[in-house]
Formats: sequence, structure tokens, C-alpha cells
Amino acid sequence: MRWLAARGAAGDSGEVAATAADSTDCAPSRSPSPRRLNWREASHSSLIPGTGRGGNCTGRLIDLCAAWGPGAFLPSAHCRRATPGAVRKRLKEVEELSSIPKAHVEQLERARARGLGSRERGLVPRMARQQPPPWVHAAFLLLLLSLGGAIEIPMDPSIQNELTQPPTITKQSVKDHIVDPRDNILIECEAKGNPAPSFHWTRNSRFFNIAKDPRVSMRRRSGTLVIDFRSGGRPEEYEGEYQCFARNKFGTALSNRIRLQVSKSPLWPKENLDPVVVQEGAPLTLQCNPPPGLPSPVIFWMSSSMEPITQDKRVSQGHNGDLYFSNVMLQDMQTDYSCNARFHFTHTIQQKNPFTLKVLTNHPYNDSSLRNHPDMYSARGVAERTPSFMYPQGTSSSQMVLRGMDLLLECIASGVPTPDIAWYKKGGDLPSDKAKFENFNKALRITNVSEEDSGEYFCLASNKMGSIRHTISVRVKAAPYWLDEPKNLILAPGEDGRLVCRANGNPKPTVQWMVNGEPLQSAPPNPNREVAGDTIIFRDTQISSRAVYQCNTSNEHGYLLANAFVSVLDVPPRMLSPRNQLMRVILYNRTRLDCPFFGSPIPTLRWFKNGQGSNLDGGNYHVYENGSLEIKMIRKEDQGIYTCVATNILGKAENQVRLEVKDPTRIFRMPEDQVAKRGTAVQLECRVKHDPSLRLTVSWLKDDEPLYIGNRMKKEDDSLTIFGVAERDQGSYTCVASTELDQDLAKAYLTVLADQATPTNRLAALPKGRPDRPRDLELTDLAERSVRLTWIPGDDNNSPITDYIVQFEEDQFQPGVWHDHSKFPGSVNSAVLQLSPYVNYQFRVIAINEVGSSHPSLPSERYRTSGAPPESNPSDVKGEGTRKNNMEITWTPMNATSAFGPNLRYIVKWRRRETRETWNNVTVWGSRYVVGQTPVYVPYEIRVQAENDFGKGPEPDTVIGYSGEDYPRAAPTDVKVRVMNSTAIGLQWNRVYSDTVQGQLREYRAYYWRESSLLKNLWVSQKRQQASFSSDRTRGVVGRLFPYSNYKLEMVVVNGRGDGPRSETKEFTTPEGVPSAPRRFRVRQPNLETINLEWDHPEHPNGILTGYTLKYVAFNGTKLGKQIAENFSPNQTKFSVQRSDPVSRYRFTLSARTQVGSGEAVTEESPAPPNEATPTAAYTNNQADIATQGWFIGLMCAIALLVLILLIVCFIKRSRGGKYPVREKKDVPLGPEDPKEEDGSFDYSDEDNKPLQGSQTSLDGTIKQQESDDSLVDYGEGGEGQFNEDGSFIGQYTVKKDKEETEGNESSEATSPVNAIYSLA
Repeated sequence: MRWLAARGAAGDSGEVAATAADSTDCAPSRSPSPRRLNWREASHSSLIPGTGRGGNCTGRLIDLCAAWGPGAFLPSAHCRRATPGAVRKRLKEVEELSSIPKAHVEQLERARARGLGSRERGLVPRMARQQPPPWVHAAFLLLLLSLGGAIEIPMDPSIQNELTQPPTITKQSVKDHIVDPRDNILIECEAKGNPAPSFHWTRNSRFFNIAKDPRVSMRRRSGTLVIDFRSGGRPEEYEGEYQCFARNKFGTALSNRIRLQVSKSPLWPKENLDPVVVQEGAPLTLQCNPPPGLPSPVIFWMSSSMEPITQDKRVSQGHNGDLYFSNVMLQDMQTDYSCNARFHFTHTIQQKNPFTLKVLTNHPYNDSSLRNHPDMYSARGVAERTPSFMYPQGTSSSQMVLRGMDLLLECIASGVPTPDIAWYKKGGDLPSDKAKFENFNKALRITNVSEEDSGEYFCLASNKMGSIRHTISVRVKAAPYWLDEPKNLILAPGEDGRLVCRANGNPKPTVQWMVNGEPLQSAPPNPNREVAGDTIIFRDTQISSRAVYQCNTSNEHGYLLANAFVSVLDVPPRMLSPRNQLMRVILYNRTRLDCPFFGSPIPTLRWFKNGQGSNLDGGNYHVYENGSLEIKMIRKEDQGIYTCVATNILGKAENQVRLEVKDPTRIFRMPEDQVAKRGTAVQLECRVKHDPSLRLTVSWLKDDEPLYIGNRMKKEDDSLTIFGVAERDQGSYTCVASTELDQDLAKAYLTVLADQATPTNRLAALPKGRPDRPRDLELTDLAERSVRLTWIPGDDNNSPITDYIVQFEEDQFQPGVWHDHSKFPGSVNSAVLQLSPYVNYQFRVIAINEVGSSHPSLPSERYRTSGAPPESNPSDVKGEGTRKNNMEITWTPMNATSAFGPNLRYIVKWRRRETRETWNNVTVWGSRYVVGQTPVYVPYEIRVQAENDFGKGPEPDTVIGYSGEDYPRAAPTDVKVRVMNSTAIGLQWNRVYSDTVQGQLREYRAYYWRESSLLKNLWVSQKRQQASFSSDRTRGVVGRLFPYSNYKLEMVVVNGRGDGPRSETKEFTTPEGVPSAPRRFRVRQPNLETINLEWDHPEHPNGILTGYTLKYVAFNGTKLGKQIAENFSPNQTKFSVQRSDPVSRYRFTLSARTQVGSGEAVTEESPAPPNEATPTAAYTNNQADIATQGWFIGLMCAIALLVLILLIVCFIKRSRGGKYPVREKKDVPLGPEDPKEEDGSFDYSDEDNKPLQGSQTSLDGTIKQQESDDSLVDYGEGGEGQFNEDGSFIGQYTVKKDKEETEGNESSEATSPVNAIYSLA
């Protein structure tokens, strides 16, 4: 036994003192002198079970004791191996354990020393040693117990269904469960267990008798409560705290305490609000004070005409819903202000009576030009002042936030000018990864708050008059959160284990243990169970120890409840993988043999090879904890049968894996890079060596894509030949040699050279190139509007020049940018260029031949033409409004060649259409002008004329433009909805008056959304959809609706600005329709006799499902059997079909039904049977009893008699020297009766599955195939007829064969009496 000790508080942390003793007991007389080991050494020594020599603790008893004072602590017999990292982790936990209450430590010290389960018990000798600190006992208790591994149940369904299990809660409603008062109440509680658990509920900590309330029911095989209000009742009567109990004979599991509340959306109290009178520049707060809803409503501000209030740095909404004005301006009284509350569950919006502002000002005129004034406030006579806080009040405040929630800090300040807000944290920086600014920097949000986010934050409000700051002290508290949530514990009889329930919070939460829903203190005493604070320790567990434990940890901010069961299993070893598996591996590879097993106690696993020898572990072998055996490098001698044996005290189980070692696949002659001329043939070699027992496949890739083998290519086992190589064949070719287990690759590159034709002249033999640049550009014949350009061509480089391009550049509008001027044939080197007035030209020339273009020539000297008035005006003149009170006039500016003079500008004129107003005009140097203060959407006449210093351009054309549009003022009236069918409705409405459109009527638009489904508990998306109708229509159709649903619809008028007000909301209900196709239709065939069908309910029932219709038909090729129809109830989603024969396949068509009819169908086919690929064999199996038929026996006798007679005649003729006309007889086709016609049992077949004419059935019931009457072999030379690669037939069509060939070549036909005669002849 190894002695294990720890140093006291005065010792060095991170070291352990240990020594080895020869005795197998902890001798009290020994006083070893410990040597010091660091933890790295200790992890590789035998101090820790399973880590050193003799440390393999799987399946053997480990005697490890640490005896201080009165107690000794021993680990579980079924410990797991402790890695060095695990040891370091346990050391780290030592310090944390110092917080264990002293009373618990004393209780542990008083516990008697225990052995390792029921198999080995005895007194543990005590040692007279110095008493260590109490935390050392707890530390080593934690360390040793952590080495005891609980059993994990495999996911194998057969094992899951066999083993008993206490209840486990799998699904439950949220703790704060808020429900819609319009719907039935659903409180979820689902649990699993074996046997299946039963359920009961408590309400407000008292038993809830469901049977006494007719509105309350519990779902079958579930604990979910359903409270139905269709027959009346008030949901508020059922508010309270509910808890679900799931129980079977092994224990009771509890749900959370579910607080049920009914959503509330109260109305706003009626009130008359007097106009709010405020001086311009003063701060203002409009209070919202929304009615208290559940959950709290979403607040937003709008005008009474439902237009949103524009918010900015000066005007914004606070987190409490109030609207804050840092300073009020005269423009704020242009609208009223109404607070709106949107309630989540009812989807309703409550609107408060609007506030009306009356702003007192020293500057009564609301001149819009002052809004952009650099000193707007002084221009309006508003006195500037330093900032002051509107919210929160004062210079400091405090705020508490829970860990994991969002922290929202808010500072809203008044002042003139509007102050800027900045945020800081004292003693540190804001957390950049979690902090973000909102509401124009007035709010700071820190997401997922943790303890380090506590501290003091301050906001600084400043303007040019001064600054002020407010300090917010933030305290972070925490509801309980898990550090170590208790997990289900599955043990074997006699094993030790523990449940740990460790949580943290602020304030620190208290821990309460319960068993089967009752406080642990009131539960019957269990001598095998000890409670140490947040840990329950189990020793020597037995079958009677099974129970469900609850850990409830809570503080003032919340609670956590966790269930964990203790289950004791007594299971002999079982193998989980198929027996006698075959594994084929490649030589020299690494492989892993799996042997999954299960048992309780956890079995020990050993591997043996060929049924003999010692346990395989070490060297080339490595055994993993899950039972897998890894062979690091496979050799030939590793081939054989490997046996894994799992053993525990209840028995043993074994399994075998046969390992076959195969030679690797290797390409020993690789394809080589080649250069080939176009039109020649190329052969790429690829010779492969592979294991003969594996099937080899050789394929080719071209440029890493699969190669299509066309008529010009021939692929053989060891090469690829390409005939008539073309340019497209150039590229990389990869040979891929693969088997079922491995593959090898080899790559080569093919380069294709083009044909080199014999040169017919000197130029054809020389390489061609782009021409050299033209040179020596010269300008002559200078005129007011033209000039002659002359140049000297450059060398054409063996390719004649076909064209010249002349380009120009001007230095006024786009200096440095070259434009094409004109194009001339390659035979000229001088041209007259037409010019525009007042352009400073510079020219260059580019030569072009069939190879390409030359570099541009050097530019010519500059030439400026004289100016002139413009001869044209700008194009694309438009007048459109960008706002409701303006019109923006735009045009395309003229380029340099059309300016004709300096200082190009534009004279813009406009006036209202059909009036006698005088023209307004302005001179503009750009390409746009905005006309302000225009009425809404009125037509204007617009003219834009070009002008330069030499004069004006021609009189411009008049263009009609429109000022800006405003939102439509009216909605369509008399909207009527007519339900046409389950997915479409017809709409009809009255047109709006044109003066209410306030713009161009683009369309009428219908907004509609699916409010709910008539099917209970079916969630629907309430996303708004729209349908548009042209402006000249008063009726339309809205389609693609969901059947059996409640819809709402509103209509609006749409112009270029947007939507107008909405019409009265129309509600309509679509009737029931046909359902969509059933989902996930699956066809499985576990054997040849049965086909299993499964499906899921349709995604869109579109009504109340009345059932399913299944139609199926057997088919064999093109032959179809009789169709069979089955009808199922709406709850049935499975069906099995018994096959009538193993050959035919089945086609299934499934559809769902409502009262309206059947919906969309889904079709699937059964898998092909294994023998469908060989129809002749399948046919034979069905006709296996043909040899027992009387007519068949008679036929065979007749044939035998005929053969005997022919043989006799043949021998007689030979003896007389005559010749028997064998060839004539051989040409007679044989046509025995089709056995199918006699039997008639082959119902579903097609021409592909029929046996060939001339086939005969042998005595053993198999069909032997003869050659057909017109077989090509009969026309060839002795059966050597072949087809070439391109499909052409090789061989001569002959009528006779030489006698030598007839006698020398064996027939490839199946043996038959006629063939026997031929061979004798």
C-alpha cells in the first residue's frame, strides 16, 4: 500500500510527501521519512490511482489510505485514471474547500473508516500523526471521490428500454409564465422514466385536484395541464404558483415553481389635457405614465395623425417613456404629441390624448432659413444657458442590476445650445466589447453584466456655456447560477458516489436538499448517505438507495431547482457491437478495433489475439478506456482474430474481430509529361500494383475534373490513349487507382503544339506583332472649325495596318483625359479634322493591325479654336420634388466641345403651368437648382438655356416638372371583401378624390396579415404582406392566402412620397382547404416480406384533418398490378405492407384529407430488392418448382429420346461414309414453350424480365440461357466476333465455319442436347 500525506498550512503548496512500503496495510508503527515530489512527478508515480506502475485501477481494488487522526478516506474501486491535468485541477479546488463548515468536517472525521464496497472490508489501521488542518480532509475526500466514475448508460434503445430508471423532467414551462387571456392556458410538464411516471400538480403549495374542475384536463401520457375556456370562465381565477410532480416506484421528480399570470392591457384613463405653454428655449418634459400592463408595454410617441415624432439630440424619448425637450423651439408647435403603448400579447395599441404645445417667442415668424443659421438661438432671440440635468435629478444616484442582465444608464440634459453627452467610468475604461451608446449618446447600455462592471459611472453634459456631470453608482447583484449542477448518478451495488450542488450568487445562496420532493431532514434515515453542505456522499450503495434528489439553491433574487436521480444497476457485461466483424486494413497504416461494451459494475476489458497469449496492451498496441484497441502500425503478422473480453463480478462477455491485412495500392509506372503535335496520338501509362483480393478501379482526371472518355480516347487497365490530339486536350492528367480501402494518384502534363504550315512568302514565316507607334505629327491648314493632321506610320511588324484612331485632349474641362475623335483607314496618313469652337486641342494617333493596337503617338502641338455662342442647350432637363415644398431642377451639363466659349453657365426659368405668371429665372454654374416654398404637387414649366461670354444658346424647349409630393390625405372608402375560395379573396373599393392624393397616384395597396388559425395551438406568422393594384382599378384579387385562418386587411393610397392613411380594418376568415403534402414520407424495407411506411403531419393542415389516403401499386418494369387504397385516421402516421412476392417493387402515393378533399400527394417507391439486378435469376426463383411438373418431366424424356436417336443415326452415317447435315440442323432455332404460360404465376413482369426465347430449364430448376436466333456469333468466325472501341463489328458474316474451327473451338453456349449433337458432329 502506498502512503499518501499532505503538507500542512506551513508547508510548500504544490508538493506532496510520499514513500513506498512493502506491506500491504497501512502499518501504524511505521514513521516514514517522506521525500518531496512535485505534482508532475506525483502524477506519473503510483501515488494517484491509475497513473503509475500498478496504477491500472480498472476492475481491481486500489488500497490507498491517508490516515490523519481518527479517519481514513478510500477511493472507489471503479476509479478512472487521473491525468496530470486533473490532479492540478483538484489542487486548485483545495483552497475553495476551506469554506466548508467546521461542523461538517467534524462529522466526516467521526465517520468510521470504510473499505471498498462489499467485496473487501476490514479495519483500516490508524496512524498517530499530527492533526492537519480541516480543509485537508475535505480536499482529499473531494480528490478521492472525484476518481470514482459513475456509469454511463449507452444510447442503445434495447438497453435503454430494459433498464429501470427514476423519473426525469424533460420539458416544463418557464418560471414566469404569462398567457394570453384569449387562448386556452397550457402549462407544460413532460417527464421520462421506466416505468413511465404518473403526474400530479400543486397550486400555491397545495394539492391541485384536477378531477374536480371540468375546465382542467391533463394530456395523456403527459403531465401538461390544459385549461379550456371555450365554455366560459375567467383566466384570472387560475393565476397562482404551480408545480408538477412526476413519480414512479423509484422516485419523484419536481418541476420548477411556475408562476402563472394572465396578460393585461388596461385602457388609458380618460383625461383632458390643457395646452402646454412654454417659453422658446426652455426645457420641457411630456410625461407618458402608461397604464401598468403585463408585460410592460412598448412606448412610442406619435402625432394624432399617426406620424412619428422626429427625435434627435434635442428631442428624444427616455427609457421611462417620457418625451424630453432639451430646449423648445417654435417649430415644435407645428404638431401635437401623443404617447402610445403597444401591448405584446394582445397586439393592441393604446393612445393617450395628445398634448398641444403653445410656444411663447420673441421672434413670431418661423423662418425656415434660420434653421441652418450658424447661431440659430441668438438669431431667434433665445438666451443661451449652461446645461442642467432633466433626468436623473441631482448630481448623483445609484442603480442595481442583476448579473447577466443589461445595464442601462441614462442622462438627459437641458441647455441652450443642446448639450452633448459623454460617458466615463471612474478608475477604468468602459468595456468596449459590451458597451454601446443609444438615444443620441444619452443612454449607455452594457450587455451581459458581470461583477467587474460594478463601480461608479458618470455622464458629462456640455455645451459652449459650460458643463455638468452626474455620478451613478452601480451595484451588481446576482440570482443563483450554477457552478456545479448535480448530475444523474448511476452506480453498481457496493460502489461509492456523490451528488454536488454548487451555486454562486450575490448574496450567496443557501442550499436545500430534498429527496423525492420531501425535505431531506424529514426523509427516512439512510446510513449509506451523508450530507456535507452542498455535497451528498453515498457509500456502499444498494438497490434500495434509488431515489430522485432535488437541490434548491436560492437567494432574494431568485432560485434554481435541479433534479438528479441515484440509480443502482446490477447488469452483467454485454457487447454492443455486431458479433464477428471483419475488418480489412492496409499494410503499415494505423487502425482501431472497436469493442463497445456495457455492464454494472463497470467491466474490465482485455484483448487477446488468436485466442492465446497475454493481454494486448503496450508496444504496438494501445487500449483506450472505451475498449477500443489501437494498432499503431499494421504489419503482416498482425493479421488474425482478435477477441475482447469484458468481465465483472456478474459474469463476462466476449466478441471477436477478424483482421485482414491487405497490400497497399501503388502506381509503379506513372504517366510522364509529354509534348505532342496536333493530330498525333498520345499514350499515358499508368501501371498499378494492388492486393489481388481487392477490386481495382482506374479512373482519369483532366485538370482535376473527371475525364469524359469520348470516341477519340481509349482507356485500358494500364494506359490512356488519345487519338488526334487537339488544343483542348492540353492540360494535366491524373491517374487515380483506387480500391475499397485506399487509392494512389499520379499526374502528368500534356502540351499540344499547333501545326506549322509551310510558309508561302517571307512575311508568313516571320512572327507578327503590334505596329509601332506613328510619329512626327504635324498640324496644317489651320481654320476656324477644322485642321489637317499628318503623321508618319510606324513599322507594321509583318501585319498590315488596318486602321488609325485619332484622339484629342482639351485642357479646360477634363485636362489629361483623351477622347476618340475619328477613325481612318490604314492606307492614309493625313486627314482633315472637324473642330468645335473655343477648345484648346491636342491630338495623338494610334495604329491598329490584326495583332492589336500600337502605343499612342507623341501628342501634337496645341491648337485653340475661336469662341462662339453655344449652338445647343443641356439635355435631360427634369423637375421633381425632393420634399413636399420644393422642386429640384436638374439637367445633364454640356461637355467641352459644346461649350463654345468661356464661362459656360445656364439660365434656369420656371413658372406654374397654365397661369399667366411671369417667368422666374436664375443663372446657375452647376447642374441643379432647387426651387423652394412651392405648393404640394403642382405642375411647372421649366426652361434651361446655355450661355457663355460670346452669347446665349438657342431658345430652349419647355419641359413640364412637378413640385414635391406629400402623403395622401384620404384612404380608399367602402372597402368590401368577398371570399372567393380558401386561398383568395376579391376586393372592391371606391376611388379617392384626386385633390387628396397630393401627388401622382401610383397604386392602391392592400396590407393584409394572418391574425390566427382556426386550428387550436397552431402558431402562425403575423408578418404583413401586401398586394398592389394599378391606379385605374377599383377591384382586385388577393391570392396565396392560408386556408382556415382569420385575416385582417387594410387599404392605402400610394403616391411617390409613400403610403396614405389606412382604411378601416376589415376582418375575414378563409374557409377550410385541402392540406399540404405529408412531411418526411419514409419507406423502409427491413426484410423481403414487409415494407414499413412512416410520415409526419402536413406542415399546413389548412383545416381539420379527417385522415390520410394511401394508394399503392406493385410494379415490375412497365407492368403494373392492381392499385390498392387504404384510408387512415388523422392520428395514424405508420403503416406496414406485406409483400405478395419478393420481386415486385411498390409505388406509394400518400395524401392528407380534410372535409374539402385530398391535398397534395407525395410519392415514394420501395427499395429495389437485392435480386432485381438479375431478372433471369429472379424469374428462376419464382419458378423453382418447375422440375416437379409432369409436363416438364415428359418433355425432358422426349428430348433425351431424340438425342439418342440422332446419335444412332450419326454413328450409322459415319460408318457408311456419309455426311450428316449438321449445319442445316444447327440453323434451326429452338423454341420451347414458355414455362410462364403454363404456370401463370408471374403476375407483374415486363419484357426486360422475361427469359430469352430459346432458354431451357434444367433439372435443378435454373434457367440456362442460349444464344438468340440472330446472335452475331452465328455469323462470326467460331464465336470470336467482337466489337471495336467505336462500336463497329469486327468479324466476317459467314454462313459456314471451317471444320477445323468447329472441332477445335469449344462452344461458349450453355450445354443443351442440340449443342451436344453439334460437338459430336
